[in-house]
Amino acid sequence: MSTLRCWFCIGLCLLMGACASQPVKVEQQSSPTAVPQATVDRIQKNADWTPVEQEFDGVVMVKVPPGCFNMGNVDGRRDEKPVSLICFDKAFWIDKTEVTNAAYGSNGAFSGDLRPRENLTWVESRDFCVQRSARLPSEAEWEYATRGPDSLIYPWGNELVEDNLVFEKNSGNQTADVGSKPSGVSWVGALDMAGNVWEWTNSIYAPYPFDAKDGREDSANTTSQRVYRGGVGSYIDFAASSAARFRDKIDSRSWFVGFRCVRDEAAS
Repeated sequence: MSTLRCWFCIGLCLLMGACASQPVKVEQQSSPTAVPQATVDRIQKNADWTPVEQEFDGVVMVKVPPGCFNMGNVDGRRDEKPVSLICFDKAFWIDKTEVTNAAYGSNGAFSGDLRPRENLTWVESRDFCVQRSARLPSEAEWEYATRGPDSLIYPWGNELVEDNLVFEKNSGNQTADVGSKPSGVSWVGALDMAGNVWEWTNSIYAPYPFDAKDGREDSANTTSQRVYRGGVGSYIDFAASSAARFRDKIDSRSWFVGFRCVRDEAAS
């Protein structure tokens, strides 16, 4: 009996050791809700979702349903690691396109009603969204709306397709009308999530794993650098990736940085 007990203990130790060596997924509630997790109807894969559009005060937004995705890129730059599982228990809305000159009410570095409005500071972008009863997206919201539960490398899939985005090879070193590359649409129906201009997010530049509750989403902070996402510039080898992140001072203006807004489901 003692021999059997010994072998049982050894087996148990080996099993525990094997379990301890497995990677641990860290699930973070980026949009906390009082609804029990078991009752949340989360989308399991991109193909399960059919894009939904709605106008809010004349602006077309697309719905982003509850779900989970792997945020970051194990093969990316250092600030894209570690990869962590991020889950949303509430739907939200995101602008179908980048905010245009016409929508903002003035031109940026490039004129044209349908060009993305760029050359704005982070504060100006934030305040414009607030005036629309909206806000700038967090990094996690922006990346989830781009990649979906499939955690795609690009909005359309895992291979770079140059015809799906506006970038240095086809842009003539300027912006293009928003939505000019419909084949590059994301799983929720958002356009230009890769290419054209970069887009301000609400998030303070901070190390991963992403945690919406650690202070990085403090929209009143006017000193820390903020993250922008989704453009390309001269970084075609990696910057079109949905996980690529860059940052700048909140009072900086760049002709290649624009923005789009998000709106909470509860505000719809």
